[in-house]
Amino acid sequence: MTAHYVPENLPEHIRHYIGGAPADSVSGETFEVLDPVTNKPYMTASAGKAEDIDLAVAAAKEAFDHGPWPKMLPRQRARILNKIADLVESRDKQLAELETFDTGLPIKQALGQAQRAAENFRFFADLIVAQADDTYKVPGKQVNYVNRKPVGVAGLITPWNTPFMLESWKLAPALASGCTVVLKPAEFTPLSASLWADIFREAGVPDGVFNLVNGLGEEAGDALVKHPDVRLISFTGETTTGETIFRNCAPGLKGMSMELGGKSPAVVFADADFEAALDSTLFGVFSLNGERCTAGSRILVERSIYDEFCTRYAERARNIVVGDPHDPATEVGALVHPEHFDKVMSYIEIGKTEGKLLAGGGRPEGLDTGNYVAPTVFADVKPDARIFQEEIFGPVVAITPFDTDEEALELANNVKYGLAAYVWTADLTRAHNFAQNIDVGMVWLNSHNVRDLRTPFGGVKASGLGHEGGYRSIDFYTEQQAVHITLGDVHTARFGAGKDKA
Repeated sequence: MTAHYVPENLPEHIRHYIGGAPADSVSGETFEVLDPVTNKPYMTASAGKAEDIDLAVAAAKEAFDHGPWPKMLPRQRARILNKIADLVESRDKQLAELETFDTGLPIKQALGQAQRAAENFRFFADLIVAQADDTYKVPGKQVNYVNRKPVGVAGLITPWNTPFMLESWKLAPALASGCTVVLKPAEFTPLSASLWADIFREAGVPDGVFNLVNGLGEEAGDALVKHPDVRLISFTGETTTGETIFRNCAPGLKGMSMELGGKSPAVVFADADFEAALDSTLFGVFSLNGERCTAGSRILVERSIYDEFCTRYAERARNIVVGDPHDPATEVGALVHPEHFDKVMSYIEIGKTEGKLLAGGGRPEGLDTGNYVAPTVFADVKPDARIFQEEIFGPVVAITPFDTDEEALELANNVKYGLAAYVWTADLTRAHNFAQNIDVGMVWLNSHNVRDLRTPFGGVKASGLGHEGGYRSIDFYTEQQAVHITLGDVHTARFGAGKDKA
């Protein structure tokens, strides 16, 4: 293995960003951030607690109540959002290098995430300029219209997989809508989030509109969720954490949008384009190191092609290039953190008792340090197996046969999650009927996860609450106030008028 690449000018310490200026924690506390290839600390970050969240929320509330941002015309905000996109695009290689170093994602995939982050800002810049709200007319009597207003201070809590891009999914619509924000990035991967402050300042975002507090979820994240001046919470992360956030939002009746875990099925029928389905299902679980909520980590294959599919799939999985994330040839890099590595490896050991191991099953040969896991394939997995039911969030897949459409649908729905599904078949009628009966928020037919930013993104069951994407994001970050105007005489019963009442 070649020497591990370390980007130039890595910071030794990153701070919060509050009210337009960098800030240390009030307590002075910090935490270490690890490089996932060596598992050695390479920097420290300020450890935010409730008092730091108080300062950030106060800055955001001041900017919302008295600053220009919420009152700007949509075109004015759109110009700034486009400047943000320009800056992200101009720094995409630097962003990708830092993201790869911090997360362990392969460099080619990290570059794509930086470019997608820029596109998110462009999309919402266009959307707010084109935004039209409803008007209802009752001829000669009344006109009713919708007055859309930003909600206020938004709390954004983001995960450690593809952090920069997923932060942009929340920041872009929140800022486009006129909200001010407090971002709490994942403690495993805070590096790329620290770049937003300079980008926003250079683009012309007023002080206090964007605030960032690093820290642990149970400290900084918990304080953000419970803060009385935070009007809504957008969270992407693990399901049990989402349940805790749901409970903590209840006393303040906060708005919530939560995209949570997944155990998404990829259903391959015998009439499918075999090669395309093979390519897509491999990419769908092993790209991004398998650390993706929409990973097709359960592959359901029709019995008549099952043996051939398993053989070919395992051959390809064994040939996947695992190595240093900065090597352009790498297809699977290092998992994000040793804690997560241990979790994934524990599931692999469980899988060895629940299915037939066809590929992987441990560390790749020659990679004795770092959080490397060989792409792992289990076949003949029963639907009650833990590796069939539980989210692993790593390069591990379970393959299960089915005989009928009805059995395939039952297997697809037989988990607590309901985020995404992938269906491969040449039968158009079957494809639509099957898709519409899967209990998930999103379905891709004869495709892997290709996002259209106009469509709703989110899950059902244990995979989330609410949807974002397109106008649904604008709806989440704004309040829709109904305004009624009378055009003629108002005929009202005259209570208390006695004999004179009409």
